[in-house]
Order: sequence, then C-alpha cells, then structure tokens
Amino acid sequence: MTETQPACCSHSHPSSPVHASLSGFAQKYLCPMCPGIESNHPKACPKCGMDLEPVGLPNDFQEAQEIQTLRNRFLLSLLFTLPVFALAMGSMTGNTDDTFFRWISPQLNGWLQLIFSFFVVFGAGRLFFVRGWQSILNRSPNMYTLIMMSIGASYLYSVLAILTPQLFPDNFRHHGQLSLYFESGAVIITLILLGQFLESKARKRTGDAIQSLIKLSAKNAWRITQHEGQTLEEEVPVEELQPGDILRIRPGESIPVDGLITEGEGQINESMLTGEALPVRKKSGDPIIGATLNETGSFLMKVERTGTQTVLSQMIHLVSKAQRSQPPIQALADQVSAFFVPTIFLIAVITFFSWSFFGPTPALAFGFANAFSVLIIACPCALGLATPLSIIVGMGQGAKLGLLIRNARAIEQSEKITHLVIDKTGTLTEGRPTVSNKIPYHTDEKTLIRLAAALEYHSEHPIGRAIVHAFNETHDLDQRPVIKNFTSITGCGIQGEWENSRIRVGKRTWLESLSTPLPDELIAQSESLEEMGHTVVWVSRNNKLLGIISVSDPIKATTPKALKKLHQQGIQIIMCTGDSLKTATATANHPEIRPFLTELHAELSPEDKQTLVKQLKDQGAIIAMAGDGINDAPALAEAHLGIAMGTGTDIAIESADITLLKGDLQGINKVLILSRAVMSNIRQNLFFAFAYNLLGVPIAAGVLYPQFGLLLDPMFAGGAMALSSLCVVSNALRLQSIKLN
Repeated sequence: MTETQPACCSHSHPSSPVHASLSGFAQKYLCPMCPGIESNHPKACPKCGMDLEPVGLPNDFQEAQEIQTLRNRFLLSLLFTLPVFALAMGSMTGNTDDTFFRWISPQLNGWLQLIFSFFVVFGAGRLFFVRGWQSILNRSPNMYTLIMMSIGASYLYSVLAILTPQLFPDNFRHHGQLSLYFESGAVIITLILLGQFLESKARKRTGDAIQSLIKLSAKNAWRITQHEGQTLEEEVPVEELQPGDILRIRPGESIPVDGLITEGEGQINESMLTGEALPVRKKSGDPIIGATLNETGSFLMKVERTGTQTVLSQMIHLVSKAQRSQPPIQALADQVSAFFVPTIFLIAVITFFSWSFFGPTPALAFGFANAFSVLIIACPCALGLATPLSIIVGMGQGAKLGLLIRNARAIEQSEKITHLVIDKTGTLTEGRPTVSNKIPYHTDEKTLIRLAAALEYHSEHPIGRAIVHAFNETHDLDQRPVIKNFTSITGCGIQGEWENSRIRVGKRTWLESLSTPLPDELIAQSESLEEMGHTVVWVSRNNKLLGIISVSDPIKATTPKALKKLHQQGIQIIMCTGDSLKTATATANHPEIRPFLTELHAELSPEDKQTLVKQLKDQGAIIAMAGDGINDAPALAEAHLGIAMGTGTDIAIESADITLLKGDLQGINKVLILSRAVMSNIRQNLFFAFAYNLLGVPIAAGVLYPQFGLLLDPMFAGGAMALSSLCVVSNALRLQSIKLN
C-alpha cells in the first residue's frame, strides 16, 4: 500500500462574483460524445444527435426550458398516440359489430389514424427527423437515423395505403384491407420522448448541487473601516469585498471569503474541505477558507481572494465541469444502429430494383411495396422499450434495497468498475467522534466521565459533544454536576469550578504547563492511542490527574465485509482523505481494512481528489468514487460513477449518480450485482427487439416468392412486432426477482 500527499491546489480562475457567474448564459457548447464538435448556441450534435452541453456553469433558466419543452412534447405525443393506438387495436380485432368501432368504417378509421399520428410524427417527433437527416448528411448513422427511417417508412407506407391502395398487389391485403402502421411510429416516438424527459430531469442535479454549494457561502460580512480616527464596522454584501479589506468574524459565523487571520484566533470547522469532523485551531497569520465555519473564538481577517478566485468557487466550477462531461447511455443502440441502418437500407434498395426488373406485372408496384415492407418489418418497435423498461424495473428493485439510482448511465458504468476511490470520514468510518476509551487514574471510570461530561456540557467542540453523549448513554444529563465559572482556553482546553474544586479537561501539554503530575504509564498509553488515530483528552481536579479519555471515529461495522467482497471481485480499492497522514494511516492500518487497500492518499484538497480520479481515468481505469462530504463533490462528479452515502451532505448526494440510503458500503456490492443483471437484461432485450423483425426481412424482400409464391403477410409484421414487445416486457420484469445479497 503506497502513501502519497499531493500538493495543495492553486487558485487560477478569473475574478468575478460567484453569484454573478451563474446569471449569464454559457458562451460555448460541446458534445460529450464527439470530440471537436462545438457551437456558440444550444443545438444537437450533427454526428450523434445528442444535445451539446454548455461549458462552465449550467444556466437554470435554460435547463428549466429544456425540461419543459421535452415535457410538452411528451404530453402532446401521448395525447394523440392514445387514440391512434385505440383505433389501430380496434381495427385488428376483426369483429367490431359489438364495439364502438362499429360506427367507424375502415376508411374513416384509417383517416383518423393518419390525422392523429400526423401531430405525433411531425409535431412532437419532428426533432427526430431533423437529427436523423443530419446524421445521414454527416454519414454517421445513429439512433436517430433508425428512428427516422423506421417511422418515416411506416408512416409513408400507411399514407399511400389510404390514398393510393391500388398501387399495392393483392398479396399485401388482409381480409381485403391493407394494414396500417401509424400506431407503431406514434408509440416509438412517445416512449423515446418519455426517456429523454426523464434523462433531462436527472441531469438537472448538476444545477441542484451547485446551488447547494452556493448556499454555503455567507451573503454578508462585517467590514472594518477607519473614519475620522474611529474604527467602524459595517455590514456589506460579500460581492462588495475587495482584497485587502479587514473583516470581523464572530463565533458561529461562516467565513465569507478566503484570507488570513490578522488578530485573534478561532476553532475552524473545515469539514467541507477535509472531511475531518474535528475543528482546526487557527491563529494570527494562518490562512482560512471561505464557507468554512468559525465554531469558537473571534478574530479579524484580511481578504485575499474574492469571487471565482475562492476555493468554494473553484469547487463549483469543478463540479459543474465534471458533471456536464458525462455522456448518457445510448452507446448500445447507436452501435447497433450504425450497422443496422445501412444494412436494411441496402436490402430495401436491392429489393426494389430486383422486383422492378425481374418481378411479375406490375413489377414497379411489387418493387415499391416490397421495399417498403423491408423497411417496415425491420422497424424494431420494441426498441423503445428495450432499455428504459429494464432501467425502470432495475431502479425500482434498487430503491427497495436502499439504492437510489439517478439515471441509466449509472447502471451502465457500474458493471465496468475496476477501481473504487473511497473517502474515509463518514464512508469507511461512522463520521462522528465517539468515546473509545476511558482510563481512570486516582478515581473510578464513572467519576471520570461524569466530571468530564459536566464540564464539556458547556462546550460546542465535537470532542466535548462525544463525551457528553457517552455520559448520556448511561445517565440522565440532569444528574451531571453543576459547573460554575466555565472558561474555554483556546488551543488548550476548558475549565470550571465544582464543590470548591477546579476541574480541567484538555491537552496533555496544558496540564503539564500547570505542573499537574502525569504518570509515565498513562503517557505511554495516550501515545499508543494517538498512533491509532484517537484524540486523547486529559482530566484533572485541583491539579490532580483523574485520567484520560480517548475519542475516535470508529470504522463502520459493515466496512470490512464490504471491502472484502469488492476485493474478491478484483476491484482495486484506494483510500483518499483530507485528514492528516497520521490519522489516515491509523485507519488504513486497521487489521480488517489493510488487506484490501491498494493505495492511501492523505491530506487531499477537493481539487486533489478530483485530480487523482482524473489521473486514474487517464490510465484507463473505470472509477467509482464513494464519499459523503462537500469536499468529495468534485471527485464524485468527475468519476465514471459517483456513489454518495445517504447519511452525508446534500451536495455530495446531488453530485453523485447513486446514493446508498443506509450509508452502508455493502450497498456498492448490491449496485454491482444489480448493474450486471440490468445490462445483461438490456442486451437480451435489444436482441428480442431486433431478432423477430430481422427474421421477417428475407420474407419481406421476397426470397420465398420464386419457390413458394409467398410474400410478406402484413399480419406477420404486426405479429413480429407484438411478439418482440411481449418478450422485452416479460424479460425486463424478471429483474423483479433478482437477489442482491
């Protein structure tokens, strides 16, 4: 297991207010699938048909418009598809005497289907034809090419069957009527629009994560100015701050921007950057980061960086850039389409010319009709169900077991994972300090924790809260001794009076400076605990040692078992944390964790974590990143698969693809099992979506006509479509019985 400590991040973004940077539209748009494709305005990629993604921060208004547009297209398509589907099914029943359809003649039925489907195909589905035509012009067949070809052929065939039925040979009639395929195209468009609408809603999490980051920053600050020899404090918006300004930070306030402490000191909670739950003492000359929290103490600070130069603004840009670069799932369909579209089109052309030159009279009519039959029978109606149905069922199964999967891309990536980069605090560990050891000296254990808790009750320090919680587990807090004259001595500890005695809880060096005798054996025990990553506090009464209490962040009970299963699957496990190397090493050396770790990276900033993920990706690894803190958000967004603990921060959850609601690492194993089952199911569905139709292509082309006099019965096309859809639905529903344990 290797140990590294990357250098601190730099600050290089141009200066402008964070809030202002979110207000303008993005100036450049890139395709996440096709390198080199870019535009100065939103549009579809001419090669793959995907929407170009904005560079930089997403625009909330633009995203809302995109979602609303897709929603409206889907609702319009659904509104007109339902009557088309009902009319088509009614005409297929054969006997309509006892139904509503007895009032509708076959001719009127066909005209109604034509009119309703027109609004679906050329209204809601117009964008598919635009993108499909662009793909042909760019000689890059994709999913949209297949949609345009199959829907266009079925619609045109059906229109001609209504307007010019005499062009079709008798072989194409069933019960004297030509079959219509309006409902096939309408259903496909409606299903695909539904999938795109759901995908756009899932992608909106980028904006949600960024908004959560922005909420961390203070809106106002207390700026100190000199006026006519007097020192004045004025509350000003953060946007007005300039480098060199002097600010006053009080206890409990969020630090507004990056800078240096010039006077005083405080205990700063930097968990948003490091993930470490314990605050860090900062004194004059120490750097501080905007959006971190001053828990105790009061100080003056000098502003050094504002706007997008701050660390918080950099995190916003990192999260935005990483998330917007992720492609959605469509590779399988596009790969099939790239081969399938030109093949079917070539067969249709060959069929047309073969029948036109060598077919019976009327040869041209046979050639035209059979070429259309090839295009129609090749239309994989079940393709609209193949992927989304498996995804929906799989996501439902995951939700039942506490796996919140945001989108289809997450399932696609999960089965390919080779490396797991994992945070420490709150992921491997519980994420909250707890009392691990109580070692009394000159007293008993009960008195030791009782007096320490009585004093720490007045403190807001995480260690103090852990001690109070430990006492409260066995006693009522009302039973604690009443402390008088409580005092907090920054960087040393706390003290107070009880029964004419002075009680102290703090650092060993503090008690030593007060001439409190400390036995060598207890010093040795404390050093041993510290090497294990524990924080040790010393308790005394009137300069007489009462004992020591150690506080640690315990490893989750399920962590070793989860890591073992991942290791057995060949996944490389890398621990990265913002904690100190000493604390991180203590956790990594835990006997139940060390055998499964490949690398350890400590003292990492949020950008360092993202850089680590980038480096691994550049080496060809497929990365899953698991974390729970604000500092993990950029890396979660950068990874192929971001996994957040449900017990973590909202920002981490919004930046991730998958959330483990129980905060249990064993959920990652469940995700892997589920993803493999779903992706296997999708591949099977794609086979069912194409197989039955492909079997009919030779018949549609007329290969059986010379020997058997057989041409494609239109009912065969309908049967193939229905059978492929039935197989897809039945196969997807099998996922409901999958076991993830």
